[in-house]
Amino acid sequence: ASSALGVILAVLASLIITANVLVAIALLRLIQKSGSKGLYFVLNLAVADAMVGFTVMGLVMDEFSEPFHPPQIFCVLRMAFVTSSSAASILSLILVACDRHLALRKPFHYFQLVTGLRVGVRLVGLWLVAAVIGFLPVLTPAFQKISTDEKCSFFGVFQPAYMLAVFCFGFFPALFLFIYLYCDMLKIASAHVQQIREVEHAGLAGGCPASRTTSDMKAMRTVAALIGCFTLSWLPFFIASIVQTVCLECFPYKVIESYLWLLGLCNSLLNPLLYSFWQKDVRLQLSQLVAGVKRRVL
Repeated sequence: ASSALGVILAVLASLIITANVLVAIALLRLIQKSGSKGLYFVLNLAVADAMVGFTVMGLVMDEFSEPFHPPQIFCVLRMAFVTSSSAASILSLILVACDRHLALRKPFHYFQLVTGLRVGVRLVGLWLVAAVIGFLPVLTPAFQKISTDEKCSFFGVFQPAYMLAVFCFGFFPALFLFIYLYCDMLKIASAHVQQIREVEHAGLAGGCPASRTTSDMKAMRTVAALIGCFTLSWLPFFIASIVQTVCLECFPYKVIESYLWLLGLCNSLLNPLLYSFWQKDVRLQLSQLVAGVKRRVL
């Protein structure tokens, strides 16, 4: 069972790293051509998801290694890096959703509001918050507990109070913010459609409103897909973990860490696939990248 889990983790981590690196390269090429500052949030999402894959590789080495008793600080640091990378991925999703929401709500002032300095400050703040979330047990030994397992695990090194705090003050507020942003985007898009219908009814419609509606719907589909995959991937893990934190005998934590956590990790693989599927410009850059590699190889 341990070897099978190690194989699954290795394959999943490899796919996560490969997919996100390819999307990051495509986004860099697209940023150079378009100069869009909002794409840096998506690029940061790809970087955070790629880091999730790299941190999982460390756990893969544990699964294939001989039984050993790692030092307490080793396990705490390893799980802190995993937690920080996952937190950065979730926070990046929030920034992407906020950026698309701003583009819909204030389209004429978007480029004046989203400047390079503001984007940089938000990204730096994101990584600082993610580092604080992940390394809080390192800075606060009260959140640590003595591990009796041979391998590093969340419930083996972190106190239930820390896990409960992360879930209640991290995951669920993020989920509610996602829902609010999507509902508000839906309301804005509906208002735009109503305005376009009124213009068409008056006989003044042109090509620009239809293009605007198409852009709104693409942004909403992208955000809806990211929110849906985020919820389906992480919600079972967080709910089961809260039950495990409150009632230690109610749910076997091995099932949470061996299966439900893998489902959460799949979100880091789905993010680049979904974004490259919904965004035509990213697909075009990926196809050009693949074509360039083929020409060099052949």
